[in-house]
Amino acid sequence: MCKRTMGFLISHKNNEKRRALLPKDLSMIKNCDCLYFESGYGESVNCTDEEYLRYGVHVVSREEVLECDIIVDVKLGDADYLEEIEDGKILCGWAHAVQGIEFTSVCLKKNFTVIAWEEIFEHGQYIFHRNREVAGEAGILQAFLYCGKMPYDTKVAILGNGQTAKGALRVLNGLGAEVDVYGRNLENLFKRNMDQYDVLVNCIMWDTNRTDRIIYREDLKRLKKGCMIVDISCDPNLEIETTHATTIDNPVYVVDGIIHYAVDNTPAMFPYTVTKVLSSGFALYVDQILENRLSESINKATVIKEGNIKDINIRKFRERIGEFCK
Repeated sequence: MCKRTMGFLISHKNNEKRRALLPKDLSMIKNCDCLYFESGYGESVNCTDEEYLRYGVHVVSREEVLECDIIVDVKLGDADYLEEIEDGKILCGWAHAVQGIEFTSVCLKKNFTVIAWEEIFEHGQYIFHRNREVAGEAGILQAFLYCGKMPYDTKVAILGNGQTAKGALRVLNGLGAEVDVYGRNLENLFKRNMDQYDVLVNCIMWDTNRTDRIIYREDLKRLKKGCMIVDISCDPNLEIETTHATTIDNPVYVVDGIIHYAVDNTPAMFPYTVTKVLSSGFALYVDQILENRLSESINKATVIKEGNIKDINIRKFRERIGEFCK
């Protein structure tokens, strides 16, 4: 029997309905007796506690989940319980520890170990790449509700050419928008052309060591009247000066006449689609994390270990902004 326990929490992030494990994928895990799920965990994706219990896991209160050695939280970087739990725990989920200054500070103080989902790659491919595509798809679908125009009446610039941009482009092309894509080598061209577009879609995976921006507040004066910025990457204080995170319930705000859409968990609007991806992917790592026999992929994704920074990008970013590192 495994000596460590792993708890699965329901995230308190606004409208966060994605889950880390579905009952059907528990058949891939041998240490099910070490798994503890918060009561009602699967309700958002139409899975009952009874379906989980059939595999020998435990369904318990939130308080009991927080007592586990390892805590899995889909939106870990937005956790609201870190100060309450014991020091030294292992945390798994989307951490975004480079940009998440407050989150990382607590993890350092309390000697947590953080396995960041955004850093898990196999054979060079991000294991949850489909989630990134859904981020682009979902962001476009919701943002255009606030644009005032159908996509086929717009000229759109997409910044970035990764998986998020792929998802955004798929929806925009399907709905008839005129789209130009600006990859990493075309940033200067975009800056010259940005005033030509009705909608700007940011899908850049920004280098947090950069000190410049792709859009400054002063650039908003150049944009078309009624233009909308769809910031799917949503990195506050980084590539777009006027970005701050919004919620699914309240997704837009206006700065200098320019609509900003900046929901930072857009895939949560399609929890069934995404949970299937998360569950089949994460199930492969549950036993090794429980048994502390970590693969190279999980070792590389361990960005903080026992309160010490392992990811050099976290250290560089915190040093640049004057935050304590250890």
